[in-house]
Amino acid sequence: MVGLGDNNNPSCQNNISSKAKDKKKNKKKKRGGSKRKMTAEQTSAFKSVTEWVYLDRHQNPNSSSTAGLSSWVVDDFGVQKSLGRGMEKMVFELHSHSKHSDGFLSPSKLVERAHGNGVKVLALTDHDTMSGITEAVEAARRFGIKIIPGVEISTIFSPRNPETEEPVHILAYYSGCGPMRYEELDKLLANIREGRYVRAKDIVLKLNKLKLPLKWEHVTKIAGKGVAPGRLHVARAMVEAGYVENLKQAFARYLYDGGPAYSTGSEPLAEEAVQLIRETGGLAVLAHPWALKNPIPIIRRLKDAGLHGMEVYRSNGRRAAYNDLADTYNLLKLGGSDYHGRGGHGESELGSVNLPVVVLHDFLKVARPIWCSAIKDILEGYAKEPSDTNLAKIARFTRMGSFKGSSPSSCGKDLIDRCLASWLTAEEQQNDEFEAIRLKLSHATINLSGVQVPIETK
Repeated sequence: MVGLGDNNNPSCQNNISSKAKDKKKNKKKKRGGSKRKMTAEQTSAFKSVTEWVYLDRHQNPNSSSTAGLSSWVVDDFGVQKSLGRGMEKMVFELHSHSKHSDGFLSPSKLVERAHGNGVKVLALTDHDTMSGITEAVEAARRFGIKIIPGVEISTIFSPRNPETEEPVHILAYYSGCGPMRYEELDKLLANIREGRYVRAKDIVLKLNKLKLPLKWEHVTKIAGKGVAPGRLHVARAMVEAGYVENLKQAFARYLYDGGPAYSTGSEPLAEEAVQLIRETGGLAVLAHPWALKNPIPIIRRLKDAGLHGMEVYRSNGRRAAYNDLADTYNLLKLGGSDYHGRGGHGESELGSVNLPVVVLHDFLKVARPIWCSAIKDILEGYAKEPSDTNLAKIARFTRMGSFKGSSPSSCGKDLIDRCLASWLTAEEQQNDEFEAIRLKLSHATINLSGVQVPIETK
């Protein structure tokens, strides 16, 4: 007689094998979702999103990028197209960092990695700086990736009770022309970066008092020339000096919010940052709300200030509690990997958050009119005063070397055409306001290298 625990029993082995397969199948289904054809809503959303992604490659709604929609399938997180041996994904990566703040990769390497991971749209959102956007845009052209110029702004939420004050990070997303009134945003970011130097020095001083003789020069060397040091740079220096075993330990023991070596900088109020993002033509989104101690009053206050959305999705799926909060306050539900390139098991891979196509559509439905208005404002400034300075505002994230071979008279036209073609549909461009701008430009001249030349327009 064979006992119930005898694994030599063929029947028992079959049952175990069957259960293992079911468990593996259920786990796979839970992680990636079952594949199915898109609904009518998803098909419409996908067509709209795809057309925007490939705007700079065509203005034809019947282009091959949106043809054959029946070959695309949808799972719980995104949409995919069967390519025989593999799958092509429509991936938006809306939260990433480079060496220009506390990331490990240069913007070029970040874009290259994004391409390798199937990312079609990448938002570079370095902490308190947009200095890496130009390099990212140039690199993205080689891979056919669209770059959303972004920034993650360090702010402080300051309720009536000072003891409940806490840091809050706000993501800002802009059009290819960048922010309107860029000088205002740049001044705010510069003040934050200066405060980061003061803050980092204070952290090092506190660590020294805790018998960890970390050197300031070590921290600044890791941060790199011109990069305002953050907690991650301090943590890396602590690991290299042998004071902690890894980055996680550095934060868990010393650098966490309110920790023994924690320090604040000169961050603006969270509401003020949200308002400035809106005023400069950006979309304001609350980053990683699960890191907040008291998310509800913060979300409520920021919604009143004009917050557009909040992160809800992570690489392991949707956070239900924050999904409900987004519903309660009528906020866009977004998400990204928050990739820094540090490696290890604790970090999500770049492009690992596959946002549902309807979520992407909702994001663009809110963002595109804002971006269109901002582009119009920037171009209008150039039309009123076609100077080198105002031309540079259009080309803020474009290296002029990419226009080699263009005549001086067509340089302004090429810049404008590239900006419009990448961000606005033909229908959006063919309105009275843009036609009026073109008319103004057709009678304008610009001083290029000391020579007054007419601006060529279509």
